[in-house]
Amino acid sequence: DFLCISLVNGFIQLRYNLGDKTVTLQTFQKVQANRNTWHSLKAGRVGNEGYLDLDGINITQKASPGMNALDTHTDFFVGGVSSLNLVNSMAVENEPTGFTGCIREIVINSRELKLTVTDPKGGANVGDCDGTVCGYSVCKNNGTCQVENSGFSCSCPQEWTGSICEQSIHCSQNRCGPQALCVPQPPSFSYICVCALGWSGKYCDSKINFFIAKFVGKSYIKYTDPYYGKRDLQYSRISLNFTTNQTEGLIVWMGKGEDEDNDFLAIGLANGTLKVVINLGERISVPLTHRKYSVCCDERWHFVTVVQNQTCIKVYLDEELILFEDIDPHRKYTALNYGGICYFGGFELGRKVNTVTLGLFQKEFIGKIKDVVLFQDSRKIQLMKAEGYNVYNGNNGN
Repeated sequence: DFLCISLVNGFIQLRYNLGDKTVTLQTFQKVQANRNTWHSLKAGRVGNEGYLDLDGINITQKASPGMNALDTHTDFFVGGVSSLNLVNSMAVENEPTGFTGCIREIVINSRELKLTVTDPKGGANVGDCDGTVCGYSVCKNNGTCQVENSGFSCSCPQEWTGSICEQSIHCSQNRCGPQALCVPQPPSFSYICVCALGWSGKYCDSKINFFIAKFVGKSYIKYTDPYYGKRDLQYSRISLNFTTNQTEGLIVWMGKGEDEDNDFLAIGLANGTLKVVINLGERISVPLTHRKYSVCCDERWHFVTVVQNQTCIKVYLDEELILFEDIDPHRKYTALNYGGICYFGGFELGRKVNTVTLGLFQKEFIGKIKDVVLFQDSRKIQLMKAEGYNVYNGNNGN
């Protein structure tokens, strides 16, 4: 499989192959060879339907029915490749050559790649395209960069300060502790402190310990499974206790949650009832919803267990088997390659649940979680020792 964007005789060309045939899209207009002109390019695919947009002029083409997932296991290359042998002969029209020109603002699946000296895995023969110390987007938040003898300086908009306009004026004199994030509140000309896991208080300066995690909204825990490399991913299992007074919320997401091709197993709430979704490959997400019992607002703890035996899924609620389904009798994909990552309650700050889950779940979890066990482990995982923010001690009654 591959997806390749190239410049061919002045035209932009998109080629992709999902395993059955190669699809080619080409822009109607040529790219003008002018070093002072930047062009906006958008390209990609949804299933087997590709799209290509150059400076607002769109081309869309639907491939013949067949494969609809891009299965690649190589590095991502920009501007060229380390060896021409890596380029599929169908990916370009002519002999492959490196790109000559300037590239900026590369966004892959809503995440911007950092085109710096240190962030990529490697590269060669790449220089600064701007030619000055200002470069591109040195000054953050719409700051204006000015070249000076000693380097550069940033002229910041009214709401921002700092050497590169990176800090809100509302947080410039904040009292948040070192284990906290300052979040500006412009309407009230103030700020709030968002506490890292293990800290609480208005300024996140009080150390806490807990066995029950309390999620208050815009909360998350990211747990990395130390035994992931030894797991048999064809036979996964997770169990936990939860309580909530909300009808919607993501309880747990086993998976990286980075792009649409990641495997995952998710448990959450939809309309007050339990919802389980699993994806073992090809982005075939199978939602399993149980509507018989409400799990909201009864002030009770509920015990949920999800067992994946290859493509057979069992869901237990309060020790009763409520769902049992074979999501793919053909057994094409049988392993849950979740990357050793488990999110509880939501995702990192700034990442919305409905966006990351592509609408499968609508909001963050508000409530309490305890007694999380992965696979057949004899010990509960220690949520307290994971990464997270805005999670508090749920050991007490409130």
